[in-house]
Amino acid sequence: MSKNVGLAGTVLPGNFLGSARAVGRQHPLRIVLLGFIVFLFAVTMASHSQAKYASFVIDTTTNKILHSVNADTRNYPASLTKMMTLYMVFEALEKGTIRLDDEMVVSNRASRRPPSKLGLRRGQTISVEDAILALVTKSANDVATVVAETLGESERKFAQMMTAKARKIGMKRTTFRNASGLPHRGQLSTARDMATLGIRLMNDFPGKYEYFSTRSFRWKGATYRNHNKLLKNYKGVDGIKTGYTRASGFNLVTAVERKGHRLIGVVFGGKTAKRRDAHMRTLLTRSFKKIPSNTQVAQKSKAKSPPVKTATYAPKGNQWAIQVGAYLNKGRAAKWAETALGRVVDVVKGGETIVSPLRNKRRTVYRARIVDLTKKEAYRACKSLKRRDMQCMVVKLRGPIEVAQR
Repeated sequence: MSKNVGLAGTVLPGNFLGSARAVGRQHPLRIVLLGFIVFLFAVTMASHSQAKYASFVIDTTTNKILHSVNADTRNYPASLTKMMTLYMVFEALEKGTIRLDDEMVVSNRASRRPPSKLGLRRGQTISVEDAILALVTKSANDVATVVAETLGESERKFAQMMTAKARKIGMKRTTFRNASGLPHRGQLSTARDMATLGIRLMNDFPGKYEYFSTRSFRWKGATYRNHNKLLKNYKGVDGIKTGYTRASGFNLVTAVERKGHRLIGVVFGGKTAKRRDAHMRTLLTRSFKKIPSNTQVAQKSKAKSPPVKTATYAPKGNQWAIQVGAYLNKGRAAKWAETALGRVVDVVKGGETIVSPLRNKRRTVYRARIVDLTKKEAYRACKSLKRRDMQCMVVKLRGPIEVAQR
């Protein structure tokens, strides 16, 4: 028996077409109306068909693609959208348009966004930094709208800004219609584009990218845990975002660093969160096996890497310091030290950021530090940072140390 096929290859029920013939014999206007109904039906079916499986893994150290399936198929990004929302926030912070302690006012529209949400009320305020943490961990849709209306006057205008920025940074097949990823059939992206966005977040905002490693966020007496479970069950993962709607399935962008290589993995269309995570772990493990041995990579890197220019830092009086991480990238270490200092200005009187290199046979790591602190300031600063789920260690400087020149 042959099937009845309508617009966009949509299969239409036989009795539906039979009714169409009967109506068509009665009045021409009804033919037009029926055609419009068929068109809407076809468009709806086509929109649901957008949710397809896709996956992509790239080694950002070498720019080599290690895995790719349907990498350029346009799918619904769901809450992966908030990666671009955060890109816009980080850019505004870099430009000085906003500050981390600025308070943003919640509109009626923002307060009425569906979950996942913080439950913000109209007229309430939330700081920029708390908004960042809420987007990273809780993936709060009400917060995404607050950010959009603060930076773009309206969410629609902000989405246009997001799309324009996406094109500028190389996301060729991405269109945004809102800041949250809530269902909209015109909001589409690809696995390759989302990998591009992850890379740009790391490279363009090395200090602020660290927010994506936040495991929990406390606000108004409630604790919200990061939806990205790979942060604690796959070695080397430090971000970045999950996403889900019924139409998209379970999506994930993951960044992982091991043995001198950083990979970005993307999965679209997972059946469940658990299966999506397991699949991502499999893809990453297989991809690491495709990378040359450490010795070969280290020798290659050593031949190309220029020597580190250093100077000497001698304590001016206060010998205490805090260390907020060690990184393979000098610029990333410097940015993160500056970010940490900005977060503890209420507990330290002065403080100065430095990057102290530590060399071994294979590579150099850069320690991000805040120096010229009293013992009391150092311990208070670390306590404050740890409450924000930031790593911190108190250090006593017993003499001059080597620092990397910026």
